[in-house]
Amino acid sequence: QVQLVESGGGLVQAGGSLRPSCAASGGTFDRYVMGWFRQAPGKEREFVASISRSGGKTSYADSVKGRFTISRDNGKNTVYLQMNTLKPEDTAVYYCHASLWGLNYWGQGTQVTVSS
Repeated sequence: QVQLVESGGGLVQAGGSLRPSCAASGGTFDRYVMGWFRQAPGKEREFVASISRSGGKTSYADSVKGRFTISRDNGKNTVYLQMNTLKPEDTAVYYCHASLWGLNYWGQGTQVTVSS
């Protein structure tokens, strides 16, 4: 069973950048499809981005396309989310997600706050 630990959130001004990362342990990392979700106060958790096992295929929510980039380093068991041109509406807790054969695993989340 994989364990996920996020880091790299924080407070940034609108237009700025952050690069949260998610370190995985306890599983064979390159077997998992990895992704990021976020949850803003009073809202449901929503999909942000995902990346295939090899890293060759990525998918994004329309709200972040062109601004966010997901990547992974299978040698370091880590997935990243490069977030550029941040907006106040990107403020949320960002959760790392791993999936394998219908099983889902979540990290504890990292707070991202974008000030206007």
